[in-house]
Amino acid sequence: MIERIRNFCIIAHIDHGKSTLADRLLQLTGTVSDRDMTAQILDSMDLEREKGVTIKASAVRMMYNALDGLQYELNLIDTPGHVDFSYEVSRALAACEGALLVVDATQGIEAQTLANLYLALDSNLVIIPVINKIDLPSARPDEIAQDLQNLLGFPAADIPRISAKDGTNVDQVLEIIVKKIPPPKGQIETTTRALIFDSHYDSYKGVIAYVRVSEGKISGRDELHLMAHKSNLKPVEVGIFVPTMKAIDLLEAGDVGYIATGLKSVTECRVGDTITLTANPAEVPLAGYRHPKPMVFAGIYPVEGEDYPELKDALEKLQLNDASLIFEPETSQALNFGFRCGFLGLFHMEIIQERLEREYDLDIIVTAPSVEYEVHMRDGQVIVIDSPVQLPDEGLIEEIREPWMNLEIFSPTDYYGTIMDLVTKRRGVFKEQDYPAPNRVQLVFEIPLSEIIVNFFDELKSRTRGYASMDYHFADYRAGSLVKLEVLVNQDPVDALASIVHKDEAYHRGQSLVTKLKDLIPRQQFDVPIQASSSGRIISRANIKAVRKDVLAKCYGGDITRKNKLLDKQKKGKKRMKLIGKVEIPQAAFMAVLQLEEE
Repeated sequence: MIERIRNFCIIAHIDHGKSTLADRLLQLTGTVSDRDMTAQILDSMDLEREKGVTIKASAVRMMYNALDGLQYELNLIDTPGHVDFSYEVSRALAACEGALLVVDATQGIEAQTLANLYLALDSNLVIIPVINKIDLPSARPDEIAQDLQNLLGFPAADIPRISAKDGTNVDQVLEIIVKKIPPPKGQIETTTRALIFDSHYDSYKGVIAYVRVSEGKISGRDELHLMAHKSNLKPVEVGIFVPTMKAIDLLEAGDVGYIATGLKSVTECRVGDTITLTANPAEVPLAGYRHPKPMVFAGIYPVEGEDYPELKDALEKLQLNDASLIFEPETSQALNFGFRCGFLGLFHMEIIQERLEREYDLDIIVTAPSVEYEVHMRDGQVIVIDSPVQLPDEGLIEEIREPWMNLEIFSPTDYYGTIMDLVTKRRGVFKEQDYPAPNRVQLVFEIPLSEIIVNFFDELKSRTRGYASMDYHFADYRAGSLVKLEVLVNQDPVDALASIVHKDEAYHRGQSLVTKLKDLIPRQQFDVPIQASSSGRIISRANIKAVRKDVLAKCYGGDITRKNKLLDKQKKGKKRMKLIGKVEIPQAAFMAVLQLEEE
């Protein structure tokens, strides 16, 4: 019965209790027995539990006996909780009719809460605010209920105040879901369309597509057609999540479940694609499909050269579950063989890095992240580059365009000045401000992506004592006064230390980098010059003094010519060594680019 189906998701800022509330709902509806219950049951990855953020979406069907005596089918779609995964969040929202907006009673409304709220409103979802963590001594439920009323127009008295941790008032949330969220609108007797809102790879059943059936029905015997990928498939099975996978005969309009496709790669079954029947296909796909575009690029290299095949194998396995990760082989003079990888954002990069180190036990070096630049040549050609090494000769370039982002920062008003200072120092442009709650300010800026991918978030948190939160999304490409900053060690350019920087910052960054490298590169048997070069000239230099043997130790007095003769002989040896000598650059030096202190 489609009238008794409720499809909803939970949206919240990181660590506001989204996964804990999902646990309580599963327990209250008897979907998971107390014996099988674990904390954050929908967050299956260790990383998700540690960081307090859902990385992979999941879905679960619950049967709930409401106070009106009827049984309802509740489909909870758990969305990823970080700005890098906003496209996945938007597809999960498109699969729902309503959303629970969970707000921490101690923290109040945060940037991510607002970003996901606006996505939910764009999808025309019914928003039900929920105030969580009322059991904490510092909770301010009445004040936050008032803020939510001002923001959403939802009466403050009707907002459920819960503690997901100890289960207080969670039953009220289930009743509100049944009363306020409308049932799905789709018809069963029409052409079939189903939205893929997530997928993962299973070594036995191939790619498992998480689907919401909008119209029609899908059985395990139907041949299916993927509309964006333009391919056909015969499903292995169809089923539902309870929360483990359970095969059933039929998914009908309004249902949320899975299709085991048997496909070998997630790239063939992308998030946002529409599934229809091959025999009776739909004319138009469901709206909103988009190819996820990597925004941040970095080189990943094995510390030991012989681990290269293992790194390749690990990246291929990660890509099976994550279609937004892209990689291609690249070589570096300093780091030998590795891969150039593209990520959705810095958090996505951090997750991949940690999974490579933990799950695949690899020792890796990750170079400084860079962004994708559009290089307009004098001959009218446009080249897209994601690494400073690919930048053509400066004389051939008309202009370089870099990606700019719309940046929203949400903070207590006390930190207004320090945030302004941080953003303007990094070439940010102030656009507007808003006060969604007393003592809270929402600041909107435009800022180059290259300025926020290194240390920006950490510095924002330390300047605001952890209270500020941020959200960003792509605006456009803009021409900038950009130059390549190269580092030469013993006259040889080190490609892994090169970067593309703003002309005004080149001198300052070059000096900082040279000073840092001077301390990190060990002394050799000969003098080693370290230079930073930009726009065809050396802008900074430092020398690492040679390790010298005291050749005069055996001269006890005597003529000065004897001493000069020994020193000249040593000088010639050092000169010859310098010509053939190779400077080993330690791993710490490659991380120096990341850790340049912003002064």
